[in-house]
Amino acid sequence: MLPEALVHHETVTALEQALPGALLAGKLDRGEVTLEVTPERIVAVCRFLKGERQFVRLSDVTAVDWYPQEPRFEVVYHLHSLERNERLRLKCRLAGQEPEIDSVTSVWRSANWYEREVYDLFGIRFRNHPELRRIMMPEDWEGHPLRKDYPVHGFKYSYGEQ
Repeated sequence: MLPEALVHHETVTALEQALPGALLAGKLDRGEVTLEVTPERIVAVCRFLKGERQFVRLSDVTAVDWYPQEPRFEVVYHLHSLERNERLRLKCRLAGQEPEIDSVTSVWRSANWYEREVYDLFGIRFRNHPELRRIMMPEDWEGHPLRKDYPVHGFKYSYGEQ
């Protein structure tokens, strides 16, 4: 359900008309629009926003771990329309067990590295990603350091272990 402040917002209205049911919630805070999107529709929503609403710049993809709440993870996309100098935040909630969402690299090539970073640090898999592998941590690193249940001091290794 969208709040009254967003019912007449041009981008939100266009998105609701083009992809009914794709939006779960939204808010307008300090002039910034945040929309919660059904995870299954993220690629369609992004494709519409880029093609029809000129959100040509993907500024960032990140995640939030709400452990121990469920759904545990939130994948967050920051979009920018240079033509209208409009910014938009999209959020998708994902369950804690094997979190997975479709990759938006088919919409913005720049999503490649952002999604790899989220995968590496949070363990969220991006389906159809062209090369989903670690980008910050060594390939043999155990776990995902930005998860709330990750040990504060990392995993302990004894010197001399092989």
